[in-house]
Amino acid sequence: MKDKADRSLTPEEVAQILKITRNTVYEMVKRGELPAYRIGRKIRIDPQDVEIYKQQGKRIEGFSTPSDPLTIDKYGKSGREIRGMLDEPVVICGQDILLDILTRYLEKHSAGILSWRNYVGSFEGLYALYNDEAHMTAAHLWDGDNGQYNVSYVRHLLPGIPIILVHLAKRMQGFYVQKGNPKNITTWSDLVRPDVKFINREKGSGTRVLLDEQFRVQGLNRLDINGYQQEELSHLAVASVVARGDADVGLGNQKASLQVRDIDFIPMHEESYDLVMKKEDWDQSWFQAVLDIVQSNEFQEELRGLGDYNLSATGTITEV
Repeated sequence: MKDKADRSLTPEEVAQILKITRNTVYEMVKRGELPAYRIGRKIRIDPQDVEIYKQQGKRIEGFSTPSDPLTIDKYGKSGREIRGMLDEPVVICGQDILLDILTRYLEKHSAGILSWRNYVGSFEGLYALYNDEAHMTAAHLWDGDNGQYNVSYVRHLLPGIPIILVHLAKRMQGFYVQKGNPKNITTWSDLVRPDVKFINREKGSGTRVLLDEQFRVQGLNRLDINGYQQEELSHLAVASVVARGDADVGLGNQKASLQVRDIDFIPMHEESYDLVMKKEDWDQSWFQAVLDIVQSNEFQEELRGLGDYNLSATGTITEV
């Protein structure tokens, strides 16, 4: 009996059957329109799935690159698996919408950079970069000892690896509270009041680190927070919990607060949101494309149009 690899098709073979380009096959897999799996570092597609696709009568010729890239973990694959599957597409970790915009610009770039987005927090993104599961990651990790963002964390989590930080923007972090702030929550110490219920972010997120560092620096006990162990995986999810009345307060960025009704935003801390890349990749076409885009007027004007970003230092490069 033939094994699964013998019964499967390569992207090139699928492209020949459907009379499309190999890149279009990759885009179909990326969108979830054509099931695929890995054998070793190679992508494979079952012939019956190709036949099902044909029978559905979909028009696949001329598909353009999607403007809303899908998260890779939707398919249960790590960044390393994706990189091996799709001829080294650029894997970008992080959650802010400006990374979606960056991805779109990369795919429109003259070099035609194929990109994948992995919506994970700062710590997980840095681990992915260290383990070669991502090409770059966004980070916003505050060090309460020196007031700096990202540098000390990068040095510890990527030891011995020269790193380039490309500054993307400054964002305001603050409290999401119910409309009118009925419990008058305005300080970090208010979070330990017995009448206040909190909703937290997951471990490893920059928001969670900011909370824990603020409590450490101020001599407060984070475990005294009612709801500290209750976690959500995004700013929007935290804001939604507060809007539903299931918590009195959460911590997140200002951008997400504008997308959820019936909450107010209490600004608490301006953070630096940086893109972390390995210096050894400097000569790669995707690395130079990222620098070109982030430092371009077109990209920065689009971010400026979204509002709520401080772009005064966008594109600044720091070596770590």
